[in-house]
Amino acid sequence: MKKLQVLPLLCISICGLGQIPNFPTSQAAIPSNLGNFSNSNYGSSARSVVPSVPHGGLYNQSSSEIEQQNMKMVQEDFKRAAQEQQLRNKQENYDRQQALEDSYYNLPSFSGKTGTQSYYDAYSQLASLNTDNYSVSEANFIVENAYYGNKQNYNQFKSGIQKTAKQLLQKMKERNQDTESNPDKNLMIFEYLSKGMKLGGVQHKAIKYDFEDYMGAKDWSKMFISKLLKTGSGQCHSMPLYYLMLAEEMDTEAYLAVAPNHTYVKFKDEEGEWQNLELTNGIFTANSLILESGYIKSEALQNDIYMKELSKRELLAQFYADLANGYAHKYGMDEFVGKTLDKALEYSPNNIYANLLKSTFQQVKLGYVAGQLGIKNLENPEELQNIRFYPRALALLQETKAQFNNIDNLGYVPMPEGAYEEWLGNMKGKANRQKSEALAERMKQINAEKQKQKQQEALRKAQEQKKRESEQSNEKAQYFPIDPKHL
Repeated sequence: MKKLQVLPLLCISICGLGQIPNFPTSQAAIPSNLGNFSNSNYGSSARSVVPSVPHGGLYNQSSSEIEQQNMKMVQEDFKRAAQEQQLRNKQENYDRQQALEDSYYNLPSFSGKTGTQSYYDAYSQLASLNTDNYSVSEANFIVENAYYGNKQNYNQFKSGIQKTAKQLLQKMKERNQDTESNPDKNLMIFEYLSKGMKLGGVQHKAIKYDFEDYMGAKDWSKMFISKLLKTGSGQCHSMPLYYLMLAEEMDTEAYLAVAPNHTYVKFKDEEGEWQNLELTNGIFTANSLILESGYIKSEALQNDIYMKELSKRELLAQFYADLANGYAHKYGMDEFVGKTLDKALEYSPNNIYANLLKSTFQQVKLGYVAGQLGIKNLENPEELQNIRFYPRALALLQETKAQFNNIDNLGYVPMPEGAYEEWLGNMKGKANRQKSEALAERMKQINAEKQKQKQQEALRKAQEQKKRESEQSNEKAQYFPIDPKHL
């Protein structure tokens, strides 16, 4: 406490040392008499035309003025140098004071710890991506690779996804399915992940839900796609992202959507209607089933924090939030976390995931700053009153409160872990699974009918083209050119 109060006085006393010295004004030196060259004879007996230089007089006066001007310039140079040095001293003093103050108002940095540079590099790599046209696989790999200290191989990661995507397209051809149909390709990915299938002579099992530490509280790598590919199990974070990667490689449209403590996949069917894919249970879900969780307010829907398909820019905000979350799990909270979350909120201001993480970051920072200032218990109103003496701390308190209000205004309602597990369990009930299977069958029938119509249309056009070519050929056959010479 006393250190902070002394800082302004210390700054004033240091700055006061930089007084400009008074340089004495020198008297102009009297030049020695120069020889009189008026009578010099350079080989001619004629009178010299060189004017004589008077002793003392005008010359001495001019010389004295020049020396005075030179001395004045020297003094001004010294004065300017002294002023510049004074400004440098002031700036250095300010920087030292600012650094000391920042140590009170910024969280201690973990930059000296092994592996943090990987996260700083990952931030730069995400920032270099085209926000509207980037690879989901690449963005996700950047985030996961930072956690592993840049020791993963992107080409190996990417090639595995590409191989599966090609095999799924080949499977569609074997089934005579339309490889240009967006719904058909989505149904193929969904079947592969939820039921499993034989690809390239190898039987692939359905991806299982990993109930152990599914929030990554003990082991953050549980959230990763690389873990899913290695173990064949994942949760609502890794499963939808893996789906999007396969969709990207198969050149089909699919989107990530958010529910309380949850993410899932959306795509449009042949009739232009949105369909929800719940990969944790392997079923199609109606919007009503998602709303049954009881933790989605109307304000949340109005502010698009839930059940809306995310654009590429909004999805990139999710990756920034994942980067910040992974850093916090591995090292803890420092200013890098705040910087990364600010970037996420720049791309998607209403992103509830990033907003909740930002609120947590601000609470940790406020607690640290208050402790530095001797305010040990922020819950104590009397102690909290002392924060008004520190403008920067007061501003941080106001920002933290504003973030709480922002989250409330977005329509967020915290969902207990037990309620989330119960909701997931209810979704995989027999009735919901039957509805899902009926919906999937209906979509397959619609897609098959459209595929049939498409094939019939293609056949009709081919027959018409063949008929036109035949008629043109007959017309040519009926015409025989006659050479007059042979008549």
